[in-house]
Amino acid sequence: MIRYLPFLIEAALLVYCLIDCIQTDVPRNLSKTTWVFVIILLPLVGGIAWLVAGRPEHRPARNVPWPSTQTAGFPEYERPRPTAPDDDPQFLAGLRASDEEHEKMLKDWEAQLRDRERKLEGDGPAGA
Repeated sequence: MIRYLPFLIEAALLVYCLIDCIQTDVPRNLSKTTWVFVIILLPLVGGIAWLVAGRPEHRPARNVPWPSTQTAGFPEYERPRPTAPDDDPQFLAGLRASDEEHEKMLKDWEAQLRDRERKLEGDGPAGA
């Protein structure tokens, strides 16, 4: 197993550098095609050359430790917090309007029901 270790390391380096080169948008010093051929034709030397001279320099766009989140750059005590629905005045106003609308609808239905009952009471004895 130990005598196969250099071959495994070389193969892993080849695969890693090849995938990294293919996924890179703009490599340094040479074109992407040239880097791919160098990595394939000279696996050990090409892989090391890619790691040293070919990979693009990574410069973070913002100086924050977690750039992909909405709260990036805010200290813990200044982070925007979502409000719960029962703390939102607009949501509560909408509930009140909805409740008033439902109450009006219920009163209208009750009035219609009373009218139907009166109509049925008036028709009931005459039809019998």
